[in-house]
Amino acid sequence: MSISPTNSELEILTVLWDLGDSTAREVHNELVKIKNTGYTTTLKIIQNMYEKDLLTREPKGQTHIYSPAVAKEQIQKEMLGGFVNKVFSGSSTNLILHALGNQKPNKEELDEIRAMLDKLENKDQEQ
Repeated sequence: MSISPTNSELEILTVLWDLGDSTAREVHNELVKIKNTGYTTTLKIIQNMYEKDLLTREPKGQTHIYSPAVAKEQIQKEMLGGFVNKVFSGSSTNLILHALGNQKPNKEELDEIRAMLDKLENKDQEQ
């Protein structure tokens, strides 16, 4: 199943991944810190996300507690894959070269990149 949340849906998912299970009011209170939006708009998007199986909900008194139905890593993987295909013609090499050319990674980030490259090389040698 391909998952393509809208920008607003992605913002809500990010709030829920960061906060954990929350009411629509709690999600809205976080969203207004980064964007101007009304509570009813937030609630409607959350309800639509529930209908699209992006969120689960559990009743709690007169409200609902919402949780992400998709893992952050799954969304990142699918969205990045789509981005690489659309913008870099499927070349992850071009993506990485552009990313490293536009931003100067710090020592920790370079160490992490080297470790990932070593891991990929070792994986290829095992096959």
